[in-house]
Order: sequence, then structure tokens, then C-alpha cells
Amino acid sequence: MTRSFEEGRRAATCRRDAWRSAFRTAREHRRHWRADKERVKAEYRSARRAGRIPEDPGPPASGFTLLPWLLMGMGAFSNLFQGDADPWIGSLGLLAFNSLYIYVAFRAFVKEAREATSTRVALVLLGLVTCGLALGYGGSWLLFLPLFGLATGAVLRGPQLRSIGTAVAVLAGVVACVRDGWGGLTIAYATWISTMVTAAILSLSEAVRELRAAREELARRAVEEERLRFSRDLHDLLGHTLSVIVVKSEAARRLAPRDMDAALSQVTDIEAVGRQALTEIREAVTGYREGSLAGELDRARSALTAAGVEPSVSRSGPPPDPRTAALLGWVVREAVTNVVRHSDASHCGITVSGTPERVRLTVTDDGSSSSGGGGSDCDHGATGGDSCCAPGGGTGLTGLRERLAAAGGTLTAGPGPRGGFTVTAELPVELPMPHPGAPTPNAPATATATGTGTGTGKAAEPQGTRSPAAAGPAAAGPADTVPSVAAGPNLGP
Repeated sequence: MTRSFEEGRRAATCRRDAWRSAFRTAREHRRHWRADKERVKAEYRSARRAGRIPEDPGPPASGFTLLPWLLMGMGAFSNLFQGDADPWIGSLGLLAFNSLYIYVAFRAFVKEAREATSTRVALVLLGLVTCGLALGYGGSWLLFLPLFGLATGAVLRGPQLRSIGTAVAVLAGVVACVRDGWGGLTIAYATWISTMVTAAILSLSEAVRELRAAREELARRAVEEERLRFSRDLHDLLGHTLSVIVVKSEAARRLAPRDMDAALSQVTDIEAVGRQALTEIREAVTGYREGSLAGELDRARSALTAAGVEPSVSRSGPPPDPRTAALLGWVVREAVTNVVRHSDASHCGITVSGTPERVRLTVTDDGSSSSGGGGSDCDHGATGGDSCCAPGGGTGLTGLRERLAAAGGTLTAGPGPRGGFTVTAELPVELPMPHPGAPTPNAPATATATGTGTGTGKAAEPQGTRSPAAAGPAAAGPADTVPSVAAGPNLGP
């Protein structure tokens, strides 16, 4: 007896321990499951914030969302079996009502189908069938009137909803009062509520989807604009740097046999150009890179001298706004680069003049028409005035047009009256402060430009046709300008 009791106690203890072990295991599994669930949710939220997973708006609304309301007609369906209504006429009425309701419901979620004449005709027929069934049988058949109001709210939008919805509610109230006395006012109220609430919910759903689509479009455009800005600035930097390195390398090669010190000076400038290019590329990546007029004029003078072109720089008039000066610096960089690379000019004149309202920059060279060095944008000596400045003529000219047009300026380019080629840019002395979202000097814009000649090829030119803004050992401009890319080997890592 004692042995049997001890065996039973040990068996019970073993079962209890097994249950406890199973319970602890289950709790441990549940804890791991919750931890994994939270981790997956956190990763999903992080991916969505980073833009790697688009927001899922769910399946689009369709007529299936309105079909469950047909269950309100179950009472009328039961009347057919109870003999409270003629089975044949009632069955045909139910078939006609359900068919028209389903037809209208599925067409209500497509704007073109919703506004089609066939949908409006079906809605009118639905109203006639509803009123006929409600007047003929009353009772549960009156519930078809709110269903008719629901279909009306699904189809109608805009200012006509209020008047037509009220008319439908009044019609439902009249029909219900004829069959059910003053108790029919409840049907009128239910019809009006179903019409307005359905229209409001569906309109809100459409507005939310349109807002989501607009947000996605804005995000896509922002990415495209940033990609355009980065690619344009990066090409400006690389094209300019390569142009200066080529010019100074040629100068070092010519000087090496007879003047080694001068050749070493050119090699030092090449090193400085490369170092500063690294710094400018980093600035271009972050979007903080700006040009300046004083620094570009100094660097243009150095580049022209290294290329064997006699420079002539003159300034007059009031000093322009820093942003205006930055835009003019871009023009100097583009135009002078192409004088160096695409013309056989021996002299290049750069003139900056202005009035209290406007400032003008003119870059003129004396290259011959036979030089034909317009790069990928145009031929330097080509005739036709504005053939290469037409839309699609060259990416460099397009970039200049965009930058100047963003500030309300103009750009003209073409053969000069005494030969050679002339580029002229005009801008207001002071630019208005840009508001959020306004184009910046480096942002896409539109402008007008005419002429051929010192084409400012950019992304379309493998060799790059940026101006030699970093082509010499000239010092940097004033404190508000960008340092010269040839100021010394210690300007960049």
C-alpha cells in the first residue's frame, strides 16, 4: 500500500515537472516570437522611412465594398415565402433592383464610368424600381429606399450632391409616409444619411489616394532634380579640371626643354588643381558649392596666359550682389574654358560693367572662323547665329540658360561684329531672396540664348568644356569668394 502511494506520488511529481518544463518552454518560445515580431516591425519601419519600401495604400476601393448592404433586403426576400407579396412580381422586382444596384455600385469607383450617361440612366431606373416596390408592398420593402440613397451617394460628387441628395430623401419620405404614415420620416432620414455619408467617405478615400500619389510624384521629382544638380555640378568640376590639366600639361611639356623652373611651376599648378578639385567635388556632393566672380576672373586670367592667349580684364560700375556675382562667375568659367580649348584666339577680353539696376558681362575673343572648335555644343566659328543655342544645341549652353533664367537674366552668344566670338550675359545687380522651393543658381530652369562659338559643352562632351577657373596660381578673391584652385598644394587633401 505504501509502495503504491509512493509510486503514485512520484508519477504525479514527474507529470508536474513535465508540465512545468513544457510551460517554461512555451513561455520561452512566446518571448522569442514577440522579440522577432518587434524586430521585424522595427526593420520594416526603418526601411519605409528610408524609402526602400513604398507605402502600401491597400487595394483600391471597388463595388464589393457596397454589396454587403444588400442584406438589408433579406426581410423583403422572406416576405416572398410568407405570401405577403406576389412571388412573381416581387421576385422580378428583387432581381431588377439587385441587378441595377450592382451595376451602379461597380461603376461608381471609376470617374469616367461614374459620369457616363448609362450610369445615370441606371440610377434613375433603380429609383423607379425602388419607389414601385416600396409603394406596392411597404413594410420591409421600404428599406430599399436607404439603399437607393446609398447608390446615389456613391455616384454623385460635387455641388450637385446636396440638392439631389435632399430630393432623394424627400422622395423617400413621401413614399414611406404614403405606406407607413408619419413613421416614414425615419426612412427619409435614413435615406439622407446614407446618401451623404457614402458620398463623404468615398470622396475622402479618393482624396487620400490622390494625396499619396501626389506625394510619391513630388518625391520622385525631388530625386530627379537632385540627380540633375549633382550630375551637372560634377561634370562642371571634372570638365573644368581636365581642361586646365591638359592646358598646363602642354605648357609644362613646352617649357621643360628650355626652362625647367617654369615647367615645375606648371606641374605645381596641376597638383593644386587636382587637390582643389577633390574639395569642390565633396562640396558638390553636399550641395554647398558656389561660384564667385572675382575668383573666376583671376583664375581665367591665369588659364588664358598659360594657353598663350593674352587676357584683358576690366570692371566698372557698382559691385553686384554676391549671388549675381556667383552666376556671372559661372559664365566666365564656361566661356573662357571654350576660348582655351576650341579657338585659335590670341586675345580674349572680359568686361564687367553695370548700372545701379543691371550688370553686364562680356567675353570676346579674336578667333578666326576657320578654327571650327566648338566642341560638342557648336562650332566656334559657325555661322547661323543661334543654331547651337537652340533647344537641344548643347548641354553647356543649356546649363548657362538655366542658371541665368533662374535669376531673370539673359544670355546671348554669337560671332562678333569684327570677327571672333562674343558671349554676353545680363543680370539684375541684386537678386531677390529665393523662397523655399525656388530655383537656385545651380537648379534647373529655362532661359534664352543665341549663337554658336564658344560652346559650353558639359555632360555631352567626354573631354569637358568647363572654363579654366582653376588654371593658375592666382590668389583667391575676397572673403566671400571661393578660393582659387591653383593657390597652392595645401588647399586640399
